[in-house]
Amino acid sequence: MRFVPNTNADVATMLERIGVPSVEALFSPIPARARLSRALDLPPGASEQEVLAELGTLAGRDASLASHRYFLGAGVYPHFIPAAVDALASRAEFTTSYTPYQPEISQGTLQAIFEWQTMICGLTGLDVANASLYDGASATAEAALMAMRLTRRPKIVISAGLHPHYRDVLGTYVGGPGGKVVSATRSQDGRTCALASLVDEETACIIVQQPAFLGVLEDLAAAEAVAREHGALLIVCVTEALSLALLRAPGDLGADVVCGEAQSFGVPMGFGGPHLGLLAARAAHVRQMPGRLVGETVDGQGRRGFVLTLSTREQHIRRERATSNICTNQGLMLLRATIYLALLGPRGLRRLAELNFAKAEYAKAQVARTPGLRLPLAAPTFNEFVVGVPDSGAAALARAQSAGIVGGLDLAPYADDLGPAVLVCTTELVSRSDIDRLLAALAGSGR
Repeated sequence: MRFVPNTNADVATMLERIGVPSVEALFSPIPARARLSRALDLPPGASEQEVLAELGTLAGRDASLASHRYFLGAGVYPHFIPAAVDALASRAEFTTSYTPYQPEISQGTLQAIFEWQTMICGLTGLDVANASLYDGASATAEAALMAMRLTRRPKIVISAGLHPHYRDVLGTYVGGPGGKVVSATRSQDGRTCALASLVDEETACIIVQQPAFLGVLEDLAAAEAVAREHGALLIVCVTEALSLALLRAPGDLGADVVCGEAQSFGVPMGFGGPHLGLLAARAAHVRQMPGRLVGETVDGQGRRGFVLTLSTREQHIRRERATSNICTNQGLMLLRATIYLALLGPRGLRRLAELNFAKAEYAKAQVARTPGLRLPLAAPTFNEFVVGVPDSGAAALARAQSAGIVGGLDLAPYADDLGPAVLVCTTELVSRSDIDRLLAALAGSGR
C-alpha cells in the first residue's frame, strides 16, 4: 500500500458515490479493440531492497562523471558543482515553492530571481533579463518570436553554427505565426559566411550562436553591421554560458537580445534536463520579452521588496497581446545557477573560464602533434573544438569508451563534409593526462 494508497474499502466507497458497480465498468466506454485483454508482461513484485539493488546495477551500466572522464559537450556541459549548491538549493523553503502567483508572499523566491536577472545582465552586457525560460532551445525560439513582434517581419536568418536541435525547435515555434527560417553556410575555417546575401528588408533578426555548435568563435561585429544595415535585430545564442565570463559581452558588440542555455552554472547534466533558458535584451524591447520579470521596490515602511514588474502572458493580459504562453520560469534550476554564480563571483568565474580555454588550447596543440589526428577548422575556439580522426567518429569514440572516456560527439550526422571527426569539449574536470589518454584513443595509437 506504500505506492497505491486506496484500500479496497476506499475503492468501494468511491464507486458507490459515483454510482458505478465496478472499476471495470469505468472503462466500458473504451472499445474492446483498444483495451489490453491480457495481463501486463511484468515480473512479480519485489522488495524495496531488491528494487534498489536492480536499479543500482542498471545505473552502473551508464557512463557518468563518476565512472568516466568526460569530453562530451555539444550543448550540455560537464562542470564541477560545489557542494553548497546542492545543500542550499535543497532547503525546504526553496524545494516546496512553485511559482510566485502571489508575489507579496514569495519574497525569497522573487529575490533569487532578481539576483539572477542582475547577474545575467552583467554577463551579457544588456539592460534587462527575464526570470528564465525552460531551456536554451525554447529561449532561442522565444527570442525569434520577440524579434518578429518588434519588427513585424517574418524572416529569421540563422548562422551556420546554430545548434541543430535549436534549429529544429526554432522552426517549430516560428512556423505557426508564419515565420521563415533561412540558414547561412559555413566557411572553410568554421565560421558563418555570406550573411549579407541572405538578409533583406523582410528579415526580423539574425541569430548567431557564440561559440558556434562546432566550437568556433563567430564574428559578431560583422553580423551586427549586416543587421543594422537592414533594420534587423541581432540575437546572440549562447549554449556554453561559461564563455560569457571570458569573451567580450555580446551586448557590447551590438547584440539586441542574448538567449541560450545556462546549464553550465551549477545545473547537472541530468540526461538532458531539466535545464535553464536565459534571455536578456535592451531596455527598449522590454515589453516584448516573454515570461516574467521581477523588479525591486520599497514597501510602505521603506523596506526593500520585490514584485512581478512585468509578466505579459495570457493569464495577465488579453490573449492577443500576450508575448508568450510561458506561465512559469525554471525556478529551481535558476536558484542553483544563482547560488553557483554567487559562490564563484566575477573573479572565480573568469578564472574558471580561463582554465577551460587553456585546457582546450593544450589539447589542440597535442592534436597537431599526434599522427592520425587533425584540426579541420582554423577559427579560434573557447573550450570546444573539432578533431579529425583516422577511421570514423564512431570507431574512435568506441576506443575512447573502452579506455574509460566519453570522448565527444560523432559529427557524421551533423558535419560529414569535415570527414571522420568528433566534437571534443575540455572543461575543468579533465587533466592534461586525461587529454593525452583521449587523443591516444582517438588516434588508435594505444599509447
